[in-house]
Amino acid sequence: MPQLDTSTWFITILSTTATLFILMQLKTSLHNFPQTPSIKSIKPVKTNNPWEPKWTKIYLPLSLPPQ
Repeated sequence: MPQLDTSTWFITILSTTATLFILMQLKTSLHNFPQTPSIKSIKPVKTNNPWEPKWTKIYLPLSLPPQ
């Protein structure tokens, strides 16, 4: 039964790791990252709804007085 030749494994793993590292560096260097975000003031927007000035009551059947 022939023996497994492992003499080239170190070079293969080293070159694969170096290639993947270089590819990832190129990929991230070509990516356009957004600029530093600026702080925006957030003001609540008030909307005028027709039901706001009125109070409405909801009567449930069980909350009505007995008749």
